Amino acid sequence: MLEALYAGGVLMLPILGCSVVAMAIILERLWTLRRRRIAPKGLGQQVCELISQGQVNVYWLESHSPLGNVLAAGLRNARLGNEQVRARMQESAVAVIHDMERFLSPLGTIAAITPLLGLLGTVVGMIDVFAVIVDAGSAERAQELAGGISQALVTTASGLTVAIPALMFHRYFQRCVEDITVNMEEQAGQVVEYISHHQGELGLAESHDGIDRRPGQRPGQVPEPHERLPEDLPAYMRRDADDPYGGDDGKGAGAGRPS
Repeated sequence: MLEALYAGGVLMLPILGCSVVAMAIILERLWTLRRRRIAPKGLGQQVCELISQGQVNVYWLESHSPLGNVLAAGLRNARLGNEQVRARMQESAVAVIHDMERFLSPLGTIAAITPLLGLLGTVVGMIDVFAVIVDAGSAERAQELAGGISQALVTTASGLTVAIPALMFHRYFQRCVEDITVNMEEQAGQVVEYISHHQGELGLAESHDGIDRRPGQRPGQVPEPHERLPEDLPAYMRRDADDPYGGDDGKGAGAGRPS
C-alpha cells in the first residue's frame, strides 16, 4: 500500500484526502438520512387523530422529527386558512430538504474530480517515462520503462477506486432525499385536508408540558386553589378554601364548619 502511494507521486495526496472526506460524508449521510428519523411512517395519521381529540401539542410535534416540525408550522397558522397552512409548511419543508441535501454537493464533486486527478498523475508519469526514452536514445532500458509506466497508472486506478463508490452513494442519497420529500408531502397533504374539513375541532396545547392552560396562564403557573376544587366538595370546605383566614369576622378558617 505504501509502495503504491510512493509510486503515484505527489498527486496521490489529494486523492487520499478525497477518499477520507468521501468516507466521512457517506457514513454521516447514512446515519442522518434515515426515513424513520426524518419522516416517521403514520405521523400524519397520528396528528389527525390527535386533532380530533383536541390533544395536539405543537411543542412535542416540533421535537418529534423534521416532519413533525413541518406539520407544527402549519398547525400554528391553522386558523388563518388553508393557504397560510400550506405556505408555512412549504417554508419549513424547504429548510428540512436543504438539511437533507447537506454534503451531497461535495460528495458529487469528489466523484467528479478524483478520476481527473488520477489521469493527471498518469500523464505526468508518462511524460517522465518518455523523457527517459529520449535521454537513453535506445530501447535498452525497456524493462525500466515498463515499470515506470505501470507506476504511472497507479494514480488513475486510485482515482477510479475513490470515484466509483462516491458516485454510487451520491446517486443513492439523492434518491433517498426524493423519496423522503414525497413521503413528507403526502403526510402533510393529509393533515391539511383533515384541517380543512374539521376546522372547528382544532385544539392545540401551547405548552411544553402538554397541559392545555387557561388564557393568560403562564407555563409553570399553578392554578388558583378554587379552580381545582372537586365539584362534590361540601360548602363549608369550599368556603374555607376560598377564604382561609375566615373573612372579616376574624374567626379564622373553619368558622362555619358544623359541630
